[in-house]
Amino acid sequence: MDKTLKIIPLLFAVLVAVISISSCTRQTETTPTEQKKHLEVVLRSQNGDYWKTVKMGAEVAAKEFDVTLDFRAPGDEADVKGQIALMEQSISSGPDAIVLAANDFKELSEVVDDAATLGIPVITIDSEVETRKAKSFIGANNYEAGQMAGKQLIKLAGTSGQIAIVSFKQGERNTELREQGLLDEISKYPDIKVIDKVYSLTDRELAAQLTHNIMEKHPQLDGIVALNEISSIGVADAIQRMNLQDKVKIITFDSTSEELELMQEGVIQATIIQNPFSIGYLGVKNAVEASKGKKVPSRVDTGIKAIDLGNMFWSDNQKLLFPFIK
Repeated sequence: MDKTLKIIPLLFAVLVAVISISSCTRQTETTPTEQKKHLEVVLRSQNGDYWKTVKMGAEVAAKEFDVTLDFRAPGDEADVKGQIALMEQSISSGPDAIVLAANDFKELSEVVDDAATLGIPVITIDSEVETRKAKSFIGANNYEAGQMAGKQLIKLAGTSGQIAIVSFKQGERNTELREQGLLDEISKYPDIKVIDKVYSLTDRELAAQLTHNIMEKHPQLDGIVALNEISSIGVADAIQRMNLQDKVKIITFDSTSEELELMQEGVIQATIIQNPFSIGYLGVKNAVEASKGKKVPSRVDTGIKAIDLGNMFWSDNQKLLFPFIK
């Protein structure tokens, strides 16, 4: 056979192989890279150490799970309409999931339902929403937190006396649960009388003024329980300015640097702390899993703890109080 005829099939085979390889190469090159999932995080407020810690926990989780985040929050926790508008903006941005710390138990339910209708999973953190459409709630048991505050008060002020409650927003879910837990606990002691209950609307100066008014009306007051971070600092400010820190026992919530300093100065006797870093971290973790269609737990209790001068320097408590210091 002619040598030329023998070479032609070989050349044809090589050509087919080259075309095939070239085609595969082009296909690999044009395959788009997988886009990162994007989450929206809508918090109760832009302000306060508590929310800064929640945000940091969320950011750590975002880095670990390789997702992007956008944060939104009203300037004031009392701005429910503002937060609803922010949720609407988050929904319109088309995220893979939303993490929400709701400012109102009932008012945020409709916008959460709207997100669910569009196939956007919503994970609620810190405060619940009155809807079955949220995939998960992550946060502390606020009723038990109120009970714990009551136990600390009895431990420090005794089983008889006059107390006042400085809360934050009437009708708000976390407020109601903390108040009920506190009142149920102290109801076990009939000689403890709640002589006043006021609402500071997450306004530090208002909390201080309300505390000043209470002390002028009830100079024999034995203790005050403040039910959130802003109220706590306002109450402590007023008691310190009136030079009553040796007389009035103060139980607070959360663990800002100011509160811890006031505890060391003897103005605050105990504080009930949550775990805001874990709340933020687990909120994003569950949102990522929900965005992938995975089943997430309907509730995650992140725990509470009572901190006083006697245990604030324990190593385990230091991790809770200062989660970013190694």
